[in-house]
Amino acid sequence: MSKQDEFRFLNWSVYKDTKIFCRLIIDVMRKMPKHVQYDLGSQLIRSSTSILFNIAEGSGKSSDQDFKRFLNISIGSAYETMAHLDFLKDNGFLKLEEFNDLSRKLMDICRQLGGFKKSLKMK
Repeated sequence: MSKQDEFRFLNWSVYKDTKIFCRLIIDVMRKMPKHVQYDLGSQLIRSSTSILFNIAEGSGKSSDQDFKRFLNISIGSAYETMAHLDFLKDNGFLKLEEFNDLSRKLMDICRQLGGFKKSLKMK
């Protein structure tokens, strides 16, 4: 059994897209002033990686119902991430173009997560 079979989430586009998004968030954080990096930047990284890690963790659950719970947590983390981005934009730490680009990517991830949730068996 390959790691791709064992860790099925590695093949999912929502996981791959979220991983790319997290990389962009790290790039944004590195451009922030040091005093912002360690507080707000750290919080932003934690909320965005929570999206990713909950997809992975939920994929290992034995029931669709358990997996849905983790997808809901991922969606909640996406909303938290959006609030961080909005705050950074409003306070001049994120350019409007960057905010719009990241917002579009995050909305796409949320749509994928919602569609994934709907595709799971209802129990």
